[in-house]
Amino acid sequence: MKQIYVDLVNIPGAPSFEKHVKQYMKKEISKYTDNIVEDKLGSIFGVLNEASKGPRVMMAGHMDEVGGMVTGITKEGLVKMIPLGGMKGAVYLSQHMIIYTDDLEEIPGVTASKPPHLTKGQKDENLKFEDLLLDIGADDKEHAEALGVKIGQQVISKNDFVTTKDGKKFISKAWDNRIGCGMALELLEALKDETLECSVYAGATVQEEVGLRGAATAAGLVKPDIFIAVDGSPCADSFGGDEISGKLNEGFLMRFYDPNAIMHKGMRDYMEKLADKHGIKYQYYQSKGGTDAARVQLAEDGVVVATIGMPARYIHSNTSMIHENDYQAVKQMLIELVKSFNNETYELIKSNV
Repeated sequence: MKQIYVDLVNIPGAPSFEKHVKQYMKKEISKYTDNIVEDKLGSIFGVLNEASKGPRVMMAGHMDEVGGMVTGITKEGLVKMIPLGGMKGAVYLSQHMIIYTDDLEEIPGVTASKPPHLTKGQKDENLKFEDLLLDIGADDKEHAEALGVKIGQQVISKNDFVTTKDGKKFISKAWDNRIGCGMALELLEALKDETLECSVYAGATVQEEVGLRGAATAAGLVKPDIFIAVDGSPCADSFGGDEISGKLNEGFLMRFYDPNAIMHKGMRDYMEKLADKHGIKYQYYQSKGGTDAARVQLAEDGVVVATIGMPARYIHSNTSMIHENDYQAVKQMLIELVKSFNNETYELIKSNV
């Protein structure tokens, strides 16, 4: 796996705190194109072949990861938080988390958890993230403030990127969705010297985890004909699962349904044939969540969209796991798909409703 992914997952970036992820993305995008566009919320895209007479293709990951925001300090010096994105309180008990200042100074802490001696007979299954308190070792409220804690700061899980013993899997926070950010960079690298029959806008949005907000403004900026989201998607294979709930090492996820985006029939048929042609492994996937595709599909008079899912275990927690082979499948499918777009393929897809 390329170093860009290790770099990306190690950068903190909760929704509305994507500044430092964006700085990294801009630096890397500039290696492949000088044509960079940004919307007013912070989404960023590198542009290739802008003058093309073919379809306008937009591909995006999202820069934000789930995290917390400081909302107060108790008189004892414990830090109050609210979630930014879907987060289960019980998952974050006794976890190392870091409060980040604007210049990324770290204030480390651990979420307060009562030991079993004090909780006999109690249950924490329904514990909300906002019920947790972060212990940074402050003696009282004034001490916490002196250590640099302020209302509105982001709180992110401490990361420990690691490769599994077999060398095939990677464990880290923020695979949802720094994998999509890295894929945008790899797409620009792969296509920068290609003769394309479409224009390509590849990059990443902001604030996906709190309502797909950046997707709406980015679509208004780019005005795409075709949109491809690449996003980490939760697999159920370590909990039994079924044939449409995602498995590691079974290829990219053909996300045919989620509550907010039913995959366009023409796009699904086209992607199936293209994947089969190039021998790219894939699996069908039904999701209970959504991606930026849900918002972009409703831009202007409609956009043909698809989500290429990266199978990932344990997302929206302090860590998650992906497989090298699935990473390669996502990458190959994305590149072959975007390379294939032209006016003829676009009309073929669009007409197959």
